[in-house]
Amino acid sequence: MNAVQYDPWDPIHALRRHGRYALTSVEFTVTHLCNMRCEHCAVGDALTMTEGDTLPVDLMLRRLDEVEHLETISLTGGEPTFREATIREVMLPLLQYAKSRGIRTQVNTNLTLDLERYEVLAPLVDVMHISYNYTSPDDFHEMGFARAGHPVAARTAWMLYDRMLDNARQLSQGGLFLSAESMINYRTHERIGDMHRTIADMGCKRHEVHPMYPSAFAAALPKLSLEQVRAAIHRLLDVRDDRLWVLFGTLPFFACSDRPEELELLRRLADTEQVSVRNDPDGRNRLNVDMFNGNVHVTDFADLSALGNIRQDRLEDVFARWLEHPLSHTVSCYCPDAGCCGPNVLVKSMYYEDTDFTVRAAKLKLGAS
Repeated sequence: MNAVQYDPWDPIHALRRHGRYALTSVEFTVTHLCNMRCEHCAVGDALTMTEGDTLPVDLMLRRLDEVEHLETISLTGGEPTFREATIREVMLPLLQYAKSRGIRTQVNTNLTLDLERYEVLAPLVDVMHISYNYTSPDDFHEMGFARAGHPVAARTAWMLYDRMLDNARQLSQGGLFLSAESMINYRTHERIGDMHRTIADMGCKRHEVHPMYPSAFAAALPKLSLEQVRAAIHRLLDVRDDRLWVLFGTLPFFACSDRPEELELLRRLADTEQVSVRNDPDGRNRLNVDMFNGNVHVTDFADLSALGNIRQDRLEDVFARWLEHPLSHTVSCYCPDAGCCGPNVLVKSMYYEDTDFTVRAAKLKLGAS
């Protein structure tokens, strides 16, 4: 059996424990400011140049108190550490609350700002989650500022790139769990092995890998074929550093497939030590809360309108509302034999629009892996 660390963000644990999808994870958008404008950014359309105050943190804490089975919270943006006031007045209180309640925490950051901002957070953070989709400073410059709307000097980008690498090494040496996420897209799918080696050199403990589905801010980017995605995953597995936990998420391959090459890949993933495949949390055990307007979404980049507002709605009630939504019913399958919660909304619309996963059966028994 391939034994990997327990991943509390995977919705399958709540499903097995409670016999139903349950709200165990809440993600807070704590800023819409960012010092970068990456071409692949899922929330690029929501980024702003200025922003007002967040809603009271006390309100957020009261809503978290109402979530019975809460296991994780994530803080995201924008760049959460962009303003020191956000760190002091919003992030630290939320992280301290989580610590007091035994809840696992994650901060999503580009790690390009002053090291001190991250060191303040480090004692309270279980996972520092960074994006890494580059093989050189020039890659970083081209991809990280593609949507800036104005020229960004190469020297400025190179300085941020070097700072990101240095921050990662220092925080890792200090014992912080760093997870670097890479997107499999038209730029990266043939260079994923090189990116993996740099992530290992940075001292990261985990490499998180997701195919990129062109949508929202990144809708104009080229779409990869399933064959290209599959080849990229094999390419990474061929060269991976076995000291790192490699976590794949949002994969478009399923144990109920009729394609032998997809089943072969899934078997390889299941049999490779320190490799795991995460079922998608969005809409299965997680909601996103915008701390500025209070809106609650299934994800922070969803086209679906808000399902509620934290000012008047309990998060458990919003989650129950989502489970009854017609869109939820299109992706609400579960296969215990495969340990699979099926595709999320993006995967289904991109590759399987006319497929009813609820009538398919697993060709592989992966549930115990």
